[in-house]
Amino acid sequence: MPEERATVSNESAGGPRAEVDVRPKPLRRMDHPWAAFWAELLALQCRCCRARQGAVLQMGGSDPVLVGMYPTVGGEQELDAWLGHCLAAAQKASSTGATILSPVNGDFRTFAVVAPFRLAGQEPVVTAIELTLADRNAAEATRQLMELMAGLVAMTERHFSRQGHNVAAGRLQKALGILAAVNCQNRLQGMAMALCNEMAAQWRCERVSLGFLKGRYVQVKAMSHTEHFVRKMRLVQDLEAVMEECLDQDCEVLYPLQEAACIRRAAGEFSAGRGGKALLSLPLRHEGKPGAVVTLERGVGESFTSDEVEVIRLACDLETPRLMSLHRYDQWFGARLAAWVRRLLATLVGPRYTWAKATAVCAFAFVLFVVFARGWYRVRAPFVVEAVSQYKIAAPFDGFIKSVGLEVGDAIVEGQTALAELDTAELRLQLAAAKAEQAGYSKQADAAMRDGKTAEAQIAQASADRSGAQIDLLTHRIAQARILSPVTGTLVTGDLKRQIGAPVQTGQILFEVAPLDSLRAELYVAEDEVFDIAVGLEGELATATYPSEYIRFVVERINPAAEVVNNHNVFKVRARLLESRSWMRPGMEGVAKVAVEKRPYAWIWSRKVVNWVRMKLWI
Repeated sequence: MPEERATVSNESAGGPRAEVDVRPKPLRRMDHPWAAFWAELLALQCRCCRARQGAVLQMGGSDPVLVGMYPTVGGEQELDAWLGHCLAAAQKASSTGATILSPVNGDFRTFAVVAPFRLAGQEPVVTAIELTLADRNAAEATRQLMELMAGLVAMTERHFSRQGHNVAAGRLQKALGILAAVNCQNRLQGMAMALCNEMAAQWRCERVSLGFLKGRYVQVKAMSHTEHFVRKMRLVQDLEAVMEECLDQDCEVLYPLQEAACIRRAAGEFSAGRGGKALLSLPLRHEGKPGAVVTLERGVGESFTSDEVEVIRLACDLETPRLMSLHRYDQWFGARLAAWVRRLLATLVGPRYTWAKATAVCAFAFVLFVVFARGWYRVRAPFVVEAVSQYKIAAPFDGFIKSVGLEVGDAIVEGQTALAELDTAELRLQLAAAKAEQAGYSKQADAAMRDGKTAEAQIAQASADRSGAQIDLLTHRIAQARILSPVTGTLVTGDLKRQIGAPVQTGQILFEVAPLDSLRAELYVAEDEVFDIAVGLEGELATATYPSEYIRFVVERINPAAEVVNNHNVFKVRARLLESRSWMRPGMEGVAKVAVEKRPYAWIWSRKVVNWVRMKLWI
């Protein structure tokens, strides 16, 4: 569609004539909450002004939206084309709030009248109608009529809005009046009586009663214009039944006008027994739960209206927090304590906060276990297995190793197993020479005796005896050349097979033999735990070779002096093994635990941390 120009004027408002470019385009439709109202208003305007067509536009967004049109069927394409030329006038009317009269397409026989409406809480809305008039004065009269209709609608809307505000203000004034009269009381009984009396006077009730939930039943706390009453009275018991019926359903019970939306059995019986009174019972909710009930009574034929019920509900909602607070705390100390314990127990055993309560129970049980349960306090220390007695076998004389019969770890039998043998060739030569010398000296002694040379005979005999001693020494050494173990045990050190033929000296240690049936453990206890250990305590140790087997031991001796081992001060503790294993060897290492005594787990697990803190903070 080509571009066209339309002249938009507002002569009644004294505005200048302006030319605006209009590009007709189809408008978006929508369903408006007040669509029926705007449709009826548009139809009325079109009939009164004898308009050919009309439309209602919502101007709140960036693009106008079509809310309704007249006539409702037919001519939509023509309507879209006409509204496209009226958009500028509609936008100006929405912004200025003035009713605009504008010729369509420069034709002064066809006019568009655009009237804005501004209602509270609604987006700006305009109505546009198309007139075909030969006289411009008639068109101006139609504009004024449209403006009058818009003003009447706005005045009507403000009137109803003001009337609604006045009604709401009146209701709030009544509720605040009761609140001001009741809140001057500082005790529960006085506040309950004041509430009942004020409500009875304000809403012309014969009696107003207030009851609180106690356990599973409701107990009447106060009655209007009644200072003393006994709960055994039939009237009080019937009132409590009516209140319990309201509290169980947690809804307002109105009798007799209310429809059967809730159970009203007790209310009906109470009313029938007292001449057909009108009743209204309202639950008072605190923290989302009903805790009290207010029951109002009126004479026959004086039912409660919906407006009165709404105001009474507002007054009750305003009074409930302070009323329930006094009901909870306006008691002697024992009652408050019992109520607090009851609420606490209800929270603990109730269905809410299941995971939190389960976690708290587990944590509490763990704390009780740690504080009161007792376990064995054990001192942990590294150890080394060593033999009780270890024999060292040295070379009996200077010589050379001839043969070695055993290796480290082999079993040895006392006096039977040969460890090694030294070379005796040189000794045997010396023995033969010594025997020859002995024989020569013996002959010299015999010859001297025959010749009567006693002195020479004695000298020769002494030399023969010296040679005999040398023979005995050499014979003994030759016998010692086969080295035997003096004890039964296991060869611990002495792997000399690679040193056959090597020279040895007298006293040089060649072998070490240890009896494996008598082993002990040497513990290295830290200085902060040594005084927890005493002689006679038992424990268990596990070697690195067989960590799954525990061997029992008993403490025999505690070294009184500390030694530095691996840059730590330790005390050596000797332990006698109560059990033995065939695989145990001297030099094995592992971890030992000495059972001291039973103590609380809290002390056992926190001891090192407490000692560290004391050392750091010097406490």
